[in-house]
Amino acid sequence: MNQVTINTGNFNAMAEAMGMNVDTQQKSQASTLARLRINHSPIMGEETINGKKVKVEVVSGGTYKLEIPDGPTYYATSATIRPYLQRFMYKRFVKGSDTTPNRYIKTLMANDLNNDMKDNDGGFNCGKPAGYIEDFKALPEKTQDLIRQIKRVRVLFGTVQLHNIVDDQGKSVELSPQAFIYEIENRDAFKIAGTIFNKLGKMRRLPVQHNIEATTEERSLPNGNVFYLPTLTLDLGETLEVGDGEQETFANFMAWIENYNEYIKSAWNDNAYKNDDTDTDTVEEFVDIDAEDFV
Repeated sequence: MNQVTINTGNFNAMAEAMGMNVDTQQKSQASTLARLRINHSPIMGEETINGKKVKVEVVSGGTYKLEIPDGPTYYATSATIRPYLQRFMYKRFVKGSDTTPNRYIKTLMANDLNNDMKDNDGGFNCGKPAGYIEDFKALPEKTQDLIRQIKRVRVLFGTVQLHNIVDDQGKSVELSPQAFIYEIENRDAFKIAGTIFNKLGKMRRLPVQHNIEATTEERSLPNGNVFYLPTLTLDLGETLEVGDGEQETFANFMAWIENYNEYIKSAWNDNAYKNDDTDTDTVEEFVDIDAEDFV
């Protein structure tokens, strides 16, 4: 009889031997990547002045924020981004009710938006009709409203080094470069980031070979409120080396995307029954429209 030993250093192999292979093959939607965003509103705190507590701004609006999974959120006035890759998806926010929570409908991540993509609600493109719409205004009002809710998203993966970092109390902290995901859904920000990738493509340079210096720019809304757009400057003065560490990081990003897409496919399979009664002939009459035509 052959001797069998337990090797705790090879979980996958041992889990299969112990009958856990089904569990280890399941895909999760949980993210282990930090999320990079722009913080549009200032964060207020309290400070004691002349014995009285007064509200003061501890983190300014227009900063980048990095949300660490199951950890703190950090803020910075600027950042150095090393992009590795981008993907595209659709996303729609669905407001909850007294009995249901707020949620997002999201599609698969793909290299472009040229094909219909399954979403986690059991449909395609978060409900966005396929094809080209010659007359958007001729669509039913309900369909117009639905399309307006759907965001096209440029998903950026890379590593980021924040500068002048503070926590949510405004206290200075130190933080090493972090792997991140950045879902860029604002129409103008979508174009700004796209300009960087287009420039790299024309130069036949890979994203990982150059840094991007990132700040923000304030913009005003008609109601007087402000929001911020990313200001991205491609650093062509230095070509970055790609070593074993970068290879491993890239592989991790690819595995993350695969895991995410498997989750979306699984959710689509679970929810596709909800769309069984859809009038497919009517759906096929609808065609696509660029967001800029109606935003």
